Order: sequence, then structure tokens, then C-alpha cells
Amino acid sequence: MSTDLNWWKGGVIYQIYPRSFMDANGDGIGDLAGIAQKLDYVASLGVDAIWLSPIFTSPMKDFGYDISDYRDIDPMFGSLEDFKALIDKAHSLNLKVMVDQVISHSSDVHPWFEESRQDKTNDKADWYVWADPKPDGSPPNNWLSIFGGSAWKWDSRRLQYYLHNFLESQPDFNFHNPVVRKAHLDNMRFWLDLGVDGFRLDTVNFYFHSQGLEDNPPVPPGEPKTKGAPEDNPYTYQRHVYDLSRPENLDFLKELRALMDEYPGTTTVGEIGDDFPLKRMAEYTSGGDKLHMAYTFDFLNKPHSPAYIREVLANMNEIVGDGWPCWALSNHDVERSRSRWGKGEDPRAYPLVAMALILSLRGSVCLYQGEELGLPEAEVPFERIQDPYGIPLWPVFKGRDGCRTPMVWDKSPLGGFSTVEPWLPVSAAQLPLSVAEQEADPEALLHKVRRLMAWRQNQPTLVNGALTLIDVANDDLVAFEREYQGQRVLVVLNMTGDHHTAEVSVAVSEPLTGHGFTASISGSTVSLPPYQAFYGVLG
Repeated sequence: MSTDLNWWKGGVIYQIYPRSFMDANGDGIGDLAGIAQKLDYVASLGVDAIWLSPIFTSPMKDFGYDISDYRDIDPMFGSLEDFKALIDKAHSLNLKVMVDQVISHSSDVHPWFEESRQDKTNDKADWYVWADPKPDGSPPNNWLSIFGGSAWKWDSRRLQYYLHNFLESQPDFNFHNPVVRKAHLDNMRFWLDLGVDGFRLDTVNFYFHSQGLEDNPPVPPGEPKTKGAPEDNPYTYQRHVYDLSRPENLDFLKELRALMDEYPGTTTVGEIGDDFPLKRMAEYTSGGDKLHMAYTFDFLNKPHSPAYIREVLANMNEIVGDGWPCWALSNHDVERSRSRWGKGEDPRAYPLVAMALILSLRGSVCLYQGEELGLPEAEVPFERIQDPYGIPLWPVFKGRDGCRTPMVWDKSPLGGFSTVEPWLPVSAAQLPLSVAEQEADPEALLHKVRRLMAWRQNQPTLVNGALTLIDVANDDLVAFEREYQGQRVLVVLNMTGDHHTAEVSVAVSEPLTGHGFTASISGSTVSLPPYQAFYGVLG
């Protein structure tokens, strides 16, 4: 195991969606034993850690993001012993293990909620967010659920509404109650004691609500809608002032960091969906006393022009300060980047230069399973849709199943994922891009990704350095300088299908090689063929 306690800073985390990674027991659903079988492959990519999407006991109405037992593994995935074996194997391969921690809400069949809803006087009566109706019986305010409709659900036992920012079966905890906060920290300590190396914190800015239950205001005309949900979702019409990102959250994140500091070398990465996500990232990751890192939806949405990327980076520099971002182009909630950002681009060349972008930025990186293969979004027919988010919004929004289909290990009809029909269909369009097919092709993206990752891991300036945007007299390019301990590295990225040149005002003393890109420099002019990157030492 690595002894670097700051391994996460500039590290690469490989996200595994357990249901769809590898099925070892032949039931059509991925499991922990299947993940263990494929850890050698993951380690071969040169990543630092794996992040497992939810594996805790759950009724699976939202595929594990509705937890009913915070201290056990769902039998669908295996057992605690299977999990311990997975940790041991990962650590033997020098891979850290991070797990998804979903503490803003639980399942409605969690014993805590079942007790809470019985009456207003039981021991857990205020563990969740309850509120009386308005005099006319309607919900307490206008807060909306991301999954559609009101964020309030009537309960006929308590004769009150409970808050659910997501599904009705996912009641929100009352973090104003210190006993609730302690219970969650104790559960996290349980997993730390088992040997996990960190947590991905789901909806980390949703923990607290305004106790005044004020109505959220509408988004003012002409201002951008709320991020973190499709634009056709009415949730985006409100400014989420009172239902999330409350100031009390900062004190809880400090409590959480104090727990993590008891386990040197562990880390946290938070998911932030907010009207002003970079401001929130700055608040949550600055000062070294809250989250270690966080990611937003800036690169998980559809805009991807060079101008947009430069704007995100400029805002990051201006707003985030000493905070630490974690970049991702894809995850289990959004359309795969090859289809979302790379639609109409060269399907073999574009994914590599897009990966070069996030591997060259100041921050850490999350790499979603299959991204190293350049997988496109899968088409899932309506009759096979599983995602509760997609079914009511079909066909405008088809849900998240297209990025969650099984990993393709070979080109057989089931992709080598299982011996029986999987829970989601294997994408025929992805089979030619399977691991086995690419391993056999020396020019495949998989080999190029490995080379780029290995090269980047040996570039301290790219892993740790500060970032400054620079002007290279070409608006179709993204260019910046990284600086660390006196070394300055120029990065110029051409993410288009056209040949471009960049004019560099500071002398490049030597081009960096070994990354696999073919861009070159002559004098002060960098020549970039389509989908190429240039790296050079400045000064």
C-alpha cells in the first residue's frame, strides 16, 4: 500500500457501478466477488483508488441510494466477508477503496424512519424532517423534489408531511438534531474501522434545511437555471435558497473532517449540485478542515466548447482558491461523455483528448467504468428501463440507465458480464469496444489511456501544480500553464476535428514526450493536429 497520506491530492479514482461491473454468481447482477475478479484489470490502468457506488442494504428503489442498513452489505452484492476480501485484494494491488456514503436521506423502510413515523413523541420522532400542513391541507411550502413534484409526502399516521428531496421512499434526515449527526458519524467510523480509505458523499450540500421552511424564490428572468437536473425538470425553475446549501452544513463538515483525521490517509469527495456550485466547492474544501475535495456538474453537462471550458477554469481559479476540485466527465447519473461531449467527433480520438483535459487540470480525477474504453451511451428500450427518474419523464429524459448498462469484457452477446440476461441489456454497440477486443489491438484507446495515465503520474507539475490560463491567439484551443516547485509546464489542447496552431509568448525549453500525442512546436508556434495535446517545459 502507498504510504503517501495525500495520495488523493491529484489522484485518479476509478468509479465502479457494482450492479454493472461483473457478475460472479450468475444472477445477472454485478457483485463484490465479480469486482474482486477484475481488480487486476483496474490496477493495470494506473489509478490510485476505486469508488464503489452504493453497496449497503437497500430495497433498491433507487438502486442503493435508499439505504435501510448503514452497517451491512446488501445480499445482492455479497456479504461483509466478501467486502473485507475485496479490501484486502485492492490493498494488495496498491488500490485504495472508497464507498458511497448516502446520509442526507434513508429508505422509508429503515428502522429509524419506521419508528419516526409512528407518532410525534417516540425517540426518533425528530430524526427526519416533519412539518404540519398549511391550513388548507397542502404541503408546508413550494419545495420541489429532483425526481418530480412536491418534495413533501403526506403521512397518515403522524398527520404531517415529511421532506424527500428525491423519491417519496427517500425521507430526508433532520441534521439539526445532533443525535442524527452523531449516528451518521458512528456509522462512518464502522467502515473506517473495516479498512475503507474514504467516502464519496452523495448530495453533500443537502444535509440541512431552513427550519423556517420559507418558500424558494423563482429563478429571475434571464438568469441561468439551477444546475444538477435536466432543464425540462421544474426543479430547475427555483433558486434553492432554503432547502439546501445551508450555512449550518459547514460545522458538520468540520465534525466529519475531525473523524477522518483520526484515520490518516483517508479522504472525502463530495457531490455538489447547487445554483452556485463553485462557491459551494470553495466553502466546503478550503482551509483543510472540511472536505478534502468535491466535484460539481460543470463538466457533467452538455456545453463543451473551448470557450465554456476556459470559463469554467477561470471561475475555478477565481472562486475556489485553496479548495480542491475533483474532475469528472462521466458518472452513473449522466450520459456518457463520448455521446454527450463527443457527439459528432471522432469516436476513437476525441475520448483521449477529453481525458487529457481532466488529467492536466489542477485537482483530482474520477474516471467512470468504461470511460477508458471510449464507450458511447447505450440505448435502452422503454420496456427495459429500470431508473425511477427516467420512467415518468420519458421520452424527453430517458433516465440514467444508458450509462449504467453492463461493462463489456468481451464481444460475446452478454459482454462477458454474466452467464444470464443482465438486469439491464448489454449494448451491442459497445461490444466491439470491449476490454478483450482492445487488449488485442495495440492502437486501441485502452492502451493509449494506460500510457497517458502512467506518464501523467510521473509529472509532479501536472499532479500538484497551480493553473493559470494563457492566451495562445486561437479561441478554438484551451491553453494553460501549470507551475510546481519552480517548474512550469505549458498545456495546449485541441479538442476539435480541425488542425490548429497556437502562438506561445514564453519560450518552450523542451517539449515533453511519452504521453502519446503528436502535437509539435517550431519556434513559438505549436502545431496541433485534430484531437491532440501539447505539453512543454517553459522558461
